[in-house]
Amino acid sequence: MDEAFAEAGKALMAVIGSPDKVRPTTQTVITCQANDPEQLFVDWINALIFEVAANHQFFLRFSVTIRNGVLTATGFGERIDPERHETAVEPKAATYLMLEVRQQPDKSWIAQCVVDV
Repeated sequence: MDEAFAEAGKALMAVIGSPDKVRPTTQTVITCQANDPEQLFVDWINALIFEVAANHQFFLRFSVTIRNGVLTATGFGERIDPERHETAVEPKAATYLMLEVRQQPDKSWIAQCVVDV
């Protein structure tokens, strides 16, 4: 599940702009806690949206660990630089529409939801 959440974070960054122009010069620790994986996923995506909007952070990649309903992640990125980072959209929030966190038969995980922009 950890990797699915990390990949979802990268996908969110790709929707926001061009992560290939982001340099991993800073590390930001993000924590979330929830009783079920679906709520934890929504909280995770909303925490990332907050970091982008409030702290002007843009991330290249994430290291995510989930244990006993607690997500601890490190985002590797930098402060948004309008001259280098082309931003396309500003997401507002993760929604519960199409929310799904499940393990597939091959033991990999899927984590998804619709994000309101």
